[in-house]
Amino acid sequence: MTKVKVAINGYGTIGKRVADAVALQDDMEIIGVAKTRPNFETVMAKDKGFNVYTLADRVGAMEKEGIEVSGTVEEMIEAADVVVDCTPGKVGATNKDLYEKAGIKAIWQGGEAHTLTGCSFNAETNYDEALGKDFVRVVSCNTTGLCRVLSPLDKEFGIKKARVTLLRRAADPGDIKTGPINAIVPNPIKLPSHHGPDVKTVIPNIDIATTAVKLPTTLMHLHTVNLELEKECTAEDVESILAEQSRVRFVGQGITSTAEIMELAKDLGRPRGDMWENCIWNESITMYEGELYFFQAIHQESDVIPENVDAIRAMMELESDASRSIEITNKTMGI
Repeated sequence: MTKVKVAINGYGTIGKRVADAVALQDDMEIIGVAKTRPNFETVMAKDKGFNVYTLADRVGAMEKEGIEVSGTVEEMIEAADVVVDCTPGKVGATNKDLYEKAGIKAIWQGGEAHTLTGCSFNAETNYDEALGKDFVRVVSCNTTGLCRVLSPLDKEFGIKKARVTLLRRAADPGDIKTGPINAIVPNPIKLPSHHGPDVKTVIPNIDIATTAVKLPTTLMHLHTVNLELEKECTAEDVESILAEQSRVRFVGQGITSTAEIMELAKDLGRPRGDMWENCIWNESITMYEGELYFFQAIHQESDVIPENVDAIRAMMELESDASRSIEITNKTMGI
């Protein structure tokens, strides 16, 4: 089998995880990762055997720190079939001209606008839309988590209205630049938040309103989901549908917080303690006065990783069937 050559532009929180996941696939290979600074992540990339590339004006800085580079970002792109852009939000958009000039397919992350690609992606919701596409955007961690539950529930019962409050972590565990440290921040204060419109880039027909709050935690996001459904159903009916979703995990057995979910991920032996699935407290699934309610937790560092792998497979037309690609990705990653 000829493997698809994948380049990772940006080797931080998302990029290093995507690189590891792609390296597990039998139909893909990493031809290089791009870093702009000679930090510990750059050293780790080298230790893992990845070829490291950088900007032309950063080669000297890398070599000064004893890090041998394989070339420039442009040279990495020329050797690839598809690039996964994991550079910081709003930075990735500036790379589009570079990718177009090289004639290479590209995937961006949820920090970029839908208009950049015209195709926002979630594997279980609109895989077919990405088949053969040149440019695709994998939606954010929160949007990914919402699409995973809203899409199957809409197909089964019809969603008349979705209302979601997102309780968001203020920073990733390794982030020392942001907060809040001791505050709860409505973010944004002007309602609704951008998350609802972002869901609509994947599920256009959904009627959804979202609000968001930042909390002084680094572990996970938590969603309170409230749905008005078209068809009558029971909490047990909803639980049955969600139980069929391969990237949804029910949590119980004394798990009452995001901290315990992260501990579970470590006990499962997950790399970096990642939790790729939505974590739903099935005890919270409730029908109250004709409306559905439940809580779900989303690991912001990792839930989009399998989606990036499936996006590559769709764009390169390695697999035309969404369920088959998801099955392959889940098996290789251990989901």
